[in-house]
Amino acid sequence: MTKTGDRARAVTGPVLGSLDFVLDRGSPVPLYHQFAQQLEAAITRGDLAPGDLLGNEVDLSVRLGLSRPTVRQAIQSLVDKGLLVRRRGVGTQVVHSQVRRPLELTSLYDDLEAAGQGPGTRVVRHETVPAPPGVAAALGLAEGGETVLLERLRSTHGRPVALLCNYLPADLLELDDARLESTGLYRMMRAAGITLHSARQTVGARPATAGEAARLDEEEGAALLTMHRTAYDDTGRAVEYAAHVYRASRYSFDFQLLVRS
Repeated sequence: MTKTGDRARAVTGPVLGSLDFVLDRGSPVPLYHQFAQQLEAAITRGDLAPGDLLGNEVDLSVRLGLSRPTVRQAIQSLVDKGLLVRRRGVGTQVVHSQVRRPLELTSLYDDLEAAGQGPGTRVVRHETVPAPPGVAAALGLAEGGETVLLERLRSTHGRPVALLCNYLPADLLELDDARLESTGLYRMMRAAGITLHSARQTVGARPATAGEAARLDEEEGAALLTMHRTAYDDTGRAVEYAAHVYRASRYSFDFQLLVRS
């Protein structure tokens, strides 16, 4: 049996490598919750990838020194979150990790990389276009003025998570598809001497269109999170208008709320 603070080893499944879990029996936090939190952290870090199999509940309970109902409750909590799935004849399998992103002026690429999510990018569209009215207003341009339109599909661990549409002033910086697919747009701005200072951002939700569903590997009408952002540099110039959609099944925004005195 595992004692307070002892380290227990999880079973090595058909694909799963060995992982360590620390279960503190003296803690007021229930053991199932401790196990679930550490298992979720392993998925978020990418230690467990989509498709990895966990051992069966009996084997896990023996190796962890936990009762089978405790293991079952922990696994069910992650099934409910969409991180694991039980498949008949296969066992419990990792589906994916959900990306949790703080509401800060950061790039999705940087946030995914910092979280060990293995970001990947495919440029879908990159061309100079006349600014639509709403974009022109956001960027402080004359309606129909030239903008660079970027559409990119962002993935983690090889699975799509977001479809990114960005408009930039045409004279802002030089862009090429190879760099756009190997790094983040904000990194390219910083490398060009552009200092991002602030942004106005709106978060919402809506159903996926047929085109979005096809690119994001979702069903048409599936829930998508939306984000519209206008970013400004340290001179007050609008340097980006973004209209992004994210798979709600794989993505969430984190808010930190403060009491105003």
